[in-house]
Amino acid sequence: MTSPLSSELAAWVARSGFDDLPPDVIEATKLRVMDVIGLSLAGAETPFGRSTRAAAIALSPPGPCRVLGTGDRLGVTAAAFANGAFSQALEFDDTHNESIVHMSSPAVAAALALSEYVRPVSGRDFITAIALGNEISCRAGSVASGQFHKRGFHPTGLFAPFGVAYLASKLLGLNAQEMAQAAGICGSFASGLLQCWVDGTQTKFLHPGWAAQSGITAAVLARTGTTGPSEVFEGRFGLFVSHLQDSGQRQDATSRPNYGRIRDGLGMHWESRNSSFKPFPAAHVLHPYISAILRLRGKYGIRVSDVERIECPVTAFIVGIVCEPLEEKFAPASDSHGRVSLQYSLAEALTLGSLGKNAYAQESLRDPAILALARRVYFYVDPDYPGPGRFKGEVTITLKDGRDFHELEEYNRGSAENPMTYEEIRAKFEENASGFLDAARRERLAQQIGRLDVLEDSSQLLNI
Repeated sequence: MTSPLSSELAAWVARSGFDDLPPDVIEATKLRVMDVIGLSLAGAETPFGRSTRAAAIALSPPGPCRVLGTGDRLGVTAAAFANGAFSQALEFDDTHNESIVHMSSPAVAAALALSEYVRPVSGRDFITAIALGNEISCRAGSVASGQFHKRGFHPTGLFAPFGVAYLASKLLGLNAQEMAQAAGICGSFASGLLQCWVDGTQTKFLHPGWAAQSGITAAVLARTGTTGPSEVFEGRFGLFVSHLQDSGQRQDATSRPNYGRIRDGLGMHWESRNSSFKPFPAAHVLHPYISAILRLRGKYGIRVSDVERIECPVTAFIVGIVCEPLEEKFAPASDSHGRVSLQYSLAEALTLGSLGKNAYAQESLRDPAILALARRVYFYVDPDYPGPGRFKGEVTITLKDGRDFHELEEYNRGSAENPMTYEEIRAKFEENASGFLDAARRERLAQQIGRLDVLEDSSQLLNI
């Protein structure tokens, strides 16, 4: 008889240490720390970040844990919540390709808060906890990949709380039995509706913060003796049965949970390797199309006024995420709306020649030329296109004089197959952190992250 999945994960986390991590996972985790800190600083500058900060201060008494970019010190869960929410304000945080879980933003936010709540947390322990937590978030999200967005659930809100629960349990020194209890408790906190995509509101950006807060809370509750169901993943009323209901219809093979994705090859196969950094602050499935259209602009100097139409083949599962309803995608109501629109994103990229930290500004969202071009972007479902796990895209631009220009991106930039360089990730960090840190402080922080595995106290990263 097999053990509950939560217990198998707990046993693996409890016995795993820094020396069990492959060297590439260690180095990738350092880059993820740098990326998320930069993103949190950028997010703190936004109206969403300011409102989140004000709410966190209102809800938490002063505490030991710092909120990035503000100087505030709050309780551990409030600081983790704020930093995690900041990190997704620009839709710029890394993604596990298959599950589309943003795993690092909640993990890094939680680890930073815990580094000032549990003192000291060595750099090696900090890296270990994030790497293990990220792996669990990716694995849990892969049990029924592609099934959650279309039901209106955000995978980050559903699965990242579990990764953080194990991360926090590791840093808080829980034993394997307590870790499994934390996962059981966490199942009642896992959440994340995507109704905000209908009207362009901001609740999706809260989900990494909520995941960070929920995972820490679950671990502390388990440490103090609260219990949770052992079969939180696979049980009769567990996470997948409850969230994959089809109004009584029989599930097909693609939607049936594959629980082996959680347990198989733990410590040998690292699913988190199949994750991508983001070069653009937009839904990750859009990235190959954005890369393609920017290359076409650069190669051929295409002018918006000359464009008759832009055509894109897509895989079926992204249609309801970034292609339809058409009117929402043609004229986004807000920056968050625009970041999940194929039509608008390609129109802004071609018009302005870039999509970076300052993309989706209000003046762009109301620009008549960009909005008119968005209505000339067409898509069609190509049945041969890959499903969840690989982001492929191509763009054909037809000019008014009849000429066609075509560009293909087989694998999105930032993926394992088409990786961003260190210099590119560092440049992204420099841009995102520049609102709060001058060049000397950015350099010092980047150097600290680079030697994180030899730091005796990882909370030094917050001395910025």
